[in-house]
Amino acid sequence: MVLASGSPRREALLRGVGCRFDIVVPEVEESYDPSWPPGRIVRELARKKARWAAFRRPRALVIGADTVVVVDRRILGKPSSPEEAYRMLMELQGRTHTVYSGVAVIDPAVGREETGFRSTEVRMRPLSEREVRAYVHTGEAMDKAGAYAIQGVGALLVDSIVGDYFTVVGLPLTLLDGLLRSFDAGLFPAG
Repeated sequence: MVLASGSPRREALLRGVGCRFDIVVPEVEESYDPSWPPGRIVRELARKKARWAAFRRPRALVIGADTVVVVDRRILGKPSSPEEAYRMLMELQGRTHTVYSGVAVIDPAVGREETGFRSTEVRMRPLSEREVRAYVHTGEAMDKAGAYAIQGVGALLVDSIVGDYFTVVGLPLTLLDGLLRSFDAGLFPAG
């Protein structure tokens, strides 16, 4: 198996459930049609990453993933600067937003692709400007959709979630397991 991702969080999740895999970091532009709904966006970006890796590892089962944050029907990706991270978090603080994570599994040897996505609502607690600046200063906000990491210090920003925690981290494990099972693989050891 190959994980087409440079995300240490996705790697840690897969290693945490005992999965053995290689990593190929995809070099793709994360562009999409802005008219697409969020579920399609994350599925297509996950597929694009997986296809990039599958071309380079044609005998492996390849996993791709992508995550976006949606607030007021606007997509928040990864911040390009600490100031953008600050603006994102000020917009999210005290409000509910939705995190979408898409997964693609490709078997290039047979030309088969499967995709899916999950969404989870996240309520961020009210935050002061000082708290947001302090969080951004940790550096954790960078390279994260929505400018926070729920599995790190960012957990202190979150009041509650409705849905799957692993979707917010960036890799819905039960969805991935179901997709892998359709390829006669899987994360959970079969009895």
